[in-house]
This record gives sequence, C-alpha cells and structure tokens, in this order.
Amino acid sequence: MNRRPTIAILAGLCLAVSAAPVPAAARPSATAQAGAYARLAGPPGTPPGACPTGASYGSPLPSSSVTAPRIQGGFSFLEGPVWVADGGYLLFSDMAAGTGPYNVQPSTIRRFTPPSAFDTFISNAGSNGIALSADGQQLVAATHDQRNVSAYRLNDRARSTVATNYQGRAFNSPNDVAVRSDGVTYFTDPNFQRGNRPDQMNGRTSVFRVVNGQVSLVDDQLRQPNGISLSPDGSTLYVGAYSENKIYKYAVQPDGSTGARSVFVNYIGGPDGGTIDCAGNVYWTSGGDSLVHVYSPTGVQLGTIRSGFTGTTNVAFGGSDRQTLFITSGPRNDSGLYSVRLNVPGYPY
Repeated sequence: MNRRPTIAILAGLCLAVSAAPVPAAARPSATAQAGAYARLAGPPGTPPGACPTGASYGSPLPSSSVTAPRIQGGFSFLEGPVWVADGGYLLFSDMAAGTGPYNVQPSTIRRFTPPSAFDTFISNAGSNGIALSADGQQLVAATHDQRNVSAYRLNDRARSTVATNYQGRAFNSPNDVAVRSDGVTYFTDPNFQRGNRPDQMNGRTSVFRVVNGQVSLVDDQLRQPNGISLSPDGSTLYVGAYSENKIYKYAVQPDGSTGARSVFVNYIGGPDGGTIDCAGNVYWTSGGDSLVHVYSPTGVQLGTIRSGFTGTTNVAFGGSDRQTLFITSGPRNDSGLYSVRLNVPGYPY
C-alpha cells in the first residue's frame, strides 16, 4: 500500500467488516455467520464470488514483460484502488501534499467508471489503502487523517470507525488493509503520513489485526510495512516491508491469529501495494523500478508489468470478469491510472 510524506505510495485486498461499529441491520446474523463458517474447511479467504470454484489456470501473464496503457493522468498522487462490482466502477485514493501545522496529506476518494468517466466520490476522506466489504455496502479504509481505520458506507458516504488505537496509543498512519470474508481486518501502520504529529508508537512501525473491534499486534519488528494481502484460501498473509526490500508471509489460523513470519521474496525497489489472483499468484508494486512484479505462490518470479516510469504504488483486479488489472502509478501531480488485461481473475483490491 503507500509511502512517505514527500514521496507517498500505497496498496490492497477485499471483504467484510463485521469488526467495524456499523448499524446492526448491516451486520450478518449469528446464524448466517455460523453457516458461513460451516462451509469453510480452513481460514476464511476470498469473498463470495471473487474466485470461481473448481477452476484451473495457466500462466497469468500474456508474456514475461507486459506494458499497461495509461487511462488518465494529472492526479496528485494515487493509491489504494478497489473495484465495486455492483456499481461497475473503480475507487481510489488521491493524496495531495501535506498541509497545516502537522503537515498531514489531504486525500480524496475518486471514482473511475469505464470507459472514461472520472468524478469525486468522497472529499476529505483521509484515505490511503481501501477495500470493499463482503456485502458490497462499505469501504474499509486505512485513514491517515485521523490515524485510524475507518469504514465508509457507499450509499451515503457516512463514516464509522473500525480501529482507533492500540492499547491507548495512537497509530502512526495506517496505510493499507486486507479484510477477510468473516470481517477479520489486517492493516499496516508505517509512519509515511504521520507528518509532524507525535510518535506514540515509540519508533515502531507495525502490522495489526482487528477482530470484533479488538486490536491486537501481528508484528512490530518490520521497517515501514506497506502493502498487505491475503491468499485466496485465507491461509497466508503477505506484507511488503518497504524499508527492508522484502515481502514477508505469515501463516493464518481460522481464528485470524498468525504464525511467525518468513521471507516470501527479497524484493528490489521498495515494495508498495499488492494483490493476489485466484491462482494464488502475487502481484506487488515497486516504487523504485516502477514495475509490478508477479510471483507464483512459491515465490518464483513469473514476469513484470510496466505502467509509466516512476512511482508505481498499488494494484487491484476489476472489470466484469475481474481479469483487468488496474494500476496506480506516476510522479506527484501527474499520477495516473493504468490498466491491462490478464489471463487469471483476481481480488478487487
């Protein structure tokens, strides 16, 4: 998901937010939740309908080196794309330069409706990485304006809170989110958008988990954790550590807890936001070389996708069959949205 106040960058994945304090009518019933768990052999993974059942896939890329055309540029700094299937549009964060005494970056959620329409969806959203709830009614957003994780209802843009703090201490600047189909939410907390606000995390940048409104620590030993994604079966959590040039992975248990981290790949160029396709292939953006690096589930590099020549920040699958990869990329004040058709469908964020 994203980067520092001067160079800012991001990322994402998708699903539900029973962890968010939303109206009871919007929450699934206990019976529905129990039924969902009964149908799952392991940890909850992709949202309903995100990946076809029983499908087999070949190579995800048409060639080992792919170029994605630009749809439109001229934005401030783009991050966190997410596809909204019911509406047939893509939402993404557009972050301006820091302002005010604390040098906090304003952020607007913009909408792209294919083939060419752009408009403002939520002004002053404060968002970086965003995801979509399983019922398709809310956005779950890493919001650096309030140093928390928020939810926005799509129908009226009303904002609620998913996670406020950890043990009474304010987060740095939540950056990216991954939400399981049962509402368990994972997010990264580097300090890229903290600005001049006080450091209440004692210099640590971390990964957190939210279950039923309770925040717990996943890992506080990573240097600037950035993008975060879940595998389709929900068994693996991937985190890009920007300042370490590594992508780590964690085994995920059915209750949402995680095991010890291990290195998925040693990365060149500063890993930003990422996503996963339905075959489990991993797509991760790089701010350094401006590429999307594509890896098999075992960490073998399958190829790259180029979108512009600087500042590639995040990716999300979308389109009617979720085989279009949308990419946010470009320098500040000429950041752009790119897309390319691929062979395997994937997550909408």
